[in-house]
Amino acid sequence: MSSSSSSTALQWLSLVGIIWLQSINGTNTNFPAYSSQLKNVLSMSQIQLNNLAFASDAGKLLGWFSGIAAIYLPLWLVLLIGSLLGLIGYGIQFLFITNQIPSPSYWQIFFLTVLAGNSICWINTVCYVVSIRNFPCHQQIAVGITTSYQGLSAKIYTDIVGAAFSSSPQRKAKAYLLLNALLPLGVGVVVAPLVRDIGGLGGPRNMEAGFISMFLITIATGIYAVISSLGSISSGLSPLRNVIGTGVFLLAPLLIPIVEKMRENLSKRWNLNRERRVYSFTMEEKNNGIGSLEIGAVKEESRVRWYHGGEEQWHRELRNWGSERGRRVRCATLGLVFLNNLGQIAESRGSTRTSSLVSLSSSFGFFGRLMPSLLDYLFSRSKYTISRPGLIVALVAPIGGAFFLLLNPASFSLFIGTAIIGVCTGAITSIAVSITTELFGTKNFSVNHNVVVANISIGSFVFGYLSAIFYRKEGNQEDGKCMGMACYRNTFLIWGSLCFLGTGLALVLFARTRKFYSQRS
Repeated sequence: MSSSSSSTALQWLSLVGIIWLQSINGTNTNFPAYSSQLKNVLSMSQIQLNNLAFASDAGKLLGWFSGIAAIYLPLWLVLLIGSLLGLIGYGIQFLFITNQIPSPSYWQIFFLTVLAGNSICWINTVCYVVSIRNFPCHQQIAVGITTSYQGLSAKIYTDIVGAAFSSSPQRKAKAYLLLNALLPLGVGVVVAPLVRDIGGLGGPRNMEAGFISMFLITIATGIYAVISSLGSISSGLSPLRNVIGTGVFLLAPLLIPIVEKMRENLSKRWNLNRERRVYSFTMEEKNNGIGSLEIGAVKEESRVRWYHGGEEQWHRELRNWGSERGRRVRCATLGLVFLNNLGQIAESRGSTRTSSLVSLSSSFGFFGRLMPSLLDYLFSRSKYTISRPGLIVALVAPIGGAFFLLLNPASFSLFIGTAIIGVCTGAITSIAVSITTELFGTKNFSVNHNVVVANISIGSFVFGYLSAIFYRKEGNQEDGKCMGMACYRNTFLIWGSLCFLGTGLALVLFARTRKFYSQRS
């Protein structure tokens, strides 16, 4: 009993470490907060700036290297490699713009951005692998919860910059690059001892109370993030208070392994009494107990087999539709491209609340990423199974509607549209992880997932380049800057239409997969 409780406490401790890693690993999500300043400092055109946003996503094209490394190297080493790549990519850029080293060429900045974007893949791979290995019966739920915290990254970075650094736009750009370089490395060093396989895994009953507590803490964190983001927009709440509040909520999950450890210590005190009770059992009671344990073990083993890639026939059928699903998920790429260009979009509409918008999209993205794991947990307790294609239909359509809402020049449409795109894009991003395990199992998940997300880079380049062309066409011929609703009007029309087309295709996929999801019930 003591050993089981101890390893259960370590399980939860590893999950807390992953939460901390994910909360600071979304370094690419704060790009809109300083992109306009970076554009001015380095005298770049809009197309060059868009290429930098693409470069961050292009790092995912090489993400499969981290998947292979996770198979052959210790996970703590994979984590530190990813952190060091980020230190190099963002750190050298910081030295460039602070004139510590000679001025760079544009392509040097591009390459460093690719390197920094690739670092995110290495840390993500460690987070996913640890969650899957340490929670084999609840892997999708564990991955969903931890992934949701990456949606909080942009808010964390914007609050820290607002609280600790000067309000000068140029200094803020430098501050973001410095934090992007140092914070993941610092947290990675602290968490490295926790990212490992934990033996003696507890069963579903041991996990139930912990997951309920984790969901409550995570939901409370999301509510606080949204309220503080809306508060900073309306009344200019102190970023320092936001940092302190977010820090408290990030420490809150530590209560779960602490309580589990306390339960272990209490169980040791009663261990002697339990042993005496065992000797008082009759032979018949022993046999019945053994039979119950065996039945429970068979059920548990069956469940583990399911999550580790069982139902091979079902996997083979779904693989045939893998490419179709990939096309639906690309609608989420449009959301990511919008968020990458949020700084220029806000600037073109005359808004000075770019940091608040980034914080808002981050907070709603946090809830979006959490939603699929919460649904997974609720449906796992019933006889029904959640349909991923059905969820995609419900999420892609609002993104299209949000793009058309952005055609309205009113300021509220920008905030509402950003919130909708943030929550839906976050949810689809989280679902993509579950889709990978459903299609291909978990045996080579670290490689498969990095191959799947490579399509984000392609979509980022195509859709981002398209928006940059329209921006340049409508902009001032002297400095290339564009002001007014015309800057992104055609872009929003095209993006919205593509999302509605994707909704129709997702409905077809939903109809074709209903049979298989009903078989899982």
